[in-house]
Amino acid sequence: MTLPAVSPVDLSGAEALRAQLDAKAKPLGALGRIEDLAVRLGLIAGGSPPSFDRALLLVFAGDHGMNAEGVSAYPSAVTQAMVATFLAGKASANAFARAVGAELRVVDAGVDAELPSHSVLIDAKVRRGSRNAAVEPALTQAEVESALERGAGIALQAAEEGFEILALGEMGIGNTASAALLMHRLAPAPLAGCIGRGAGHDEAGLARKIAILERAAARSAATEPLEVLAEFGGLEIAMMAGAIIGAASAKIPVLVDGFIVSAAALVAIRLVPAAKDYCVFCHRSAEQGHGRLLAALEVEPLLALDLRLGEGTGALLALPMVRAASRLLSDVASLDDVLNGRL
Repeated sequence: MTLPAVSPVDLSGAEALRAQLDAKAKPLGALGRIEDLAVRLGLIAGGSPPSFDRALLLVFAGDHGMNAEGVSAYPSAVTQAMVATFLAGKASANAFARAVGAELRVVDAGVDAELPSHSVLIDAKVRRGSRNAAVEPALTQAEVESALERGAGIALQAAEEGFEILALGEMGIGNTASAALLMHRLAPAPLAGCIGRGAGHDEAGLARKIAILERAAARSAATEPLEVLAEFGGLEIAMMAGAIIGAASAKIPVLVDGFIVSAAALVAIRLVPAAKDYCVFCHRSAEQGHGRLLAALEVEPLLALDLRLGEGTGALLALPMVRAASRLLSDVASLDDVLNGRL
C-alpha cells in the first residue's frame, strides 16, 4: 500500500501568530477559541491562511453487511435512496452546503447497488458493501488498502483543483455499528461506551445492536488499524481515513463531522499520527460514543448542537467559523493602526 507522506505542522511560528492576534484592535483573548483556531489555521498554512472560499464537502457512501443482523432501524436500501437524494440536491447536506457556499460531491465507496453516472458522483467503489462483520471479516486487507488509497487520491485531486479546505461527511446504514467497533479497538475503549442508538433505535433495538456488536467483537482480537478496518469495516470509513491522510499530505485542513467521520479520523491518526494536525473537529454529536472518542483523541470540538444526522452537516455548520478565524489574521486592523489613524 502506498499512502502519501504527511509532514507534521511546524509549531515554531505559534508565538508570532499569537503576538499578531494580540496586537489586533480588540482586548487580549476577547475572541476566545476562535483565536486558537486562527493560530492553528495559520500554522497549517505556514503564515496567513487562505480565505477558504473554495470549500468541498465529500460525502462518502457505503453499505454494511452487518446490517442484515439488525444493527440499524433502517434497511440498507436507504443508503442508495439517500445517495439519490444528494444527487438530486434535496438532502440536508445539500441545503447546508448552499447556505455556506460549499461544493458537494458524493463518493461511492461501497454502495450495494450499481449507481448511474452523475456529474457530482465520484465512482470509487471497492465492492458492493462490506461483508457481515458479525460472522466474518468485513473486508480483505486488499480491499482496505484500496479504499485508503482511493480516498487519499480523491483528496489530492481536490487539492489540485484548488479547493482550500475539505469537509467530510458520510452515508451508510449501519455505519455507527462499524464506527463503534473501530473506536472500541483503536481508542481503545470499553465496547458498551462506544455503542449508541444510531439512526433511531428504541430500547429493544439498542439491546439487539449491543448483542450483535458483542458477538462481532468476540470474533476477533485485532488491535492494529489495518486489521481492525478489515475485521469491522466499512468502506466509506476506510476511504474517509485515506482522504484525511491525503488532505494532510497536501497541507489542507479537514473539517471532521460527527461520530462516523471521527472514527475515520481515529483510524487515520493511528496510521499516520501527523494527520491529526490537519483535522478540525467540528462538533460533538448526540451519539453516545462521540464524546468519549473525542476525549480519546484529546480534541475539543467547535460546536455541541446535539446533531446526529451525519452527511457532513456539522462540518458545514462549522465552516463559517473557520472562515471567520482565517480573516481574523488577514482582515482586522492592529490596535496601533487604529490609535494612529492608519486605516
